[in-house]
Amino acid sequence: MSVLEQVQVDVRTAMKAGERERAAALRMVVDSLQQDAKLGKGDEVAVLQRERKKRLEAADAYSKAGRAEQASAERFEAGLIETYLPAQLSDQELGELVAAAIEDTGATEQRQMGQVMSALMPKVSGRADGKRVSAAVREKLGA
Repeated sequence: MSVLEQVQVDVRTAMKAGERERAAALRMVVDSLQQDAKLGKGDEVAVLQRERKKRLEAADAYSKAGRAEQASAERFEAGLIETYLPAQLSDQELGELVAAAIEDTGATEQRQMGQVMSALMPKVSGRADGKRVSAAVREKLGA
């Protein structure tokens, strides 16, 4: 079952249970996944990551503006989206993948970071945020 199909099933379940907030949040996820599918991209994990990131950024903005209720709603939606994402890599697992990518590319200095990142990102897709991967690579290369 695809992620889209699973979310659609969960929308129906939430509606039957009378969980309006959950159903509304899941409908937004369904809309995003369907739009992406129509465009022919079909990368459900990337859509979920993008939507989760939007919610977290909005929550931060609401918090800074003193709007705690809206921030809480955004965090709730981000948490819901997170349940459909693959399990995130631990710091140790990420470190091992970074070390292997550095060894494979033969990178020894900071300016070779692009080579390491291009070798590494397909291996971690969906399981680690790009900023986190970039920071790990930068650390290993000694910058």
